[in-house]
Amino acid sequence: MENEHEWITPSESGEQEEESSAPAGNGKTVTAPNAPQPGISEAYDKVVAEKKDLYDRLLRKQAEMENFRKRTQKEKDDVRQYAAENLVRSLLPTLDGFERALLHRDHAVPAAFYQGMELIYRELYGVLERAGLSPIDTAGQVFDPYLHQAVETVNAPDRREHEIVEELQRGYRLKNKLLRPAIVKVATGGKSE
Repeated sequence: MENEHEWITPSESGEQEEESSAPAGNGKTVTAPNAPQPGISEAYDKVVAEKKDLYDRLLRKQAEMENFRKRTQKEKDDVRQYAAENLVRSLLPTLDGFERALLHRDHAVPAAFYQGMELIYRELYGVLERAGLSPIDTAGQVFDPYLHQAVETVNAPDRREHEIVEELQRGYRLKNKLLRPAIVKVATGGKSE
């Protein structure tokens, strides 16, 4: 017994109707689903909207990941710099001690002793320079409250007003950050610029 196969699709009214059929070479009827199924375009639009939403979410997640990577790299660099900052800051009193000792030489002490101290001082200072330490220039400069700390004012009519007269303790920067302000004496009663 031969079975005939037909494609049946629901019509818009909800009833089932047969598609147009054409007889095959063996007498069987074959039908093709040419009519669009209702709801396909809505499903397609939904899939396209979901794809767009997923793509947007992917782009946001990629941007968040890139921002996270940059932030963690900056934090690593900051930790490295701040670790060096604490070490350099703790070595500054030693550097100051060497400078004071070399400025106030005792003639009773052999010269070879001071040559050894100068060598150690230069090596220590070189290491700190390579770490990014640089002195703050004060000679002939006008007082800058961001770089200098004034502990005394000196009446000096031959100097410019607020010119640094003497440096009591050297100030330093570590890379571009102020590590320690220079402690200075400042002229008052001088010429205005």
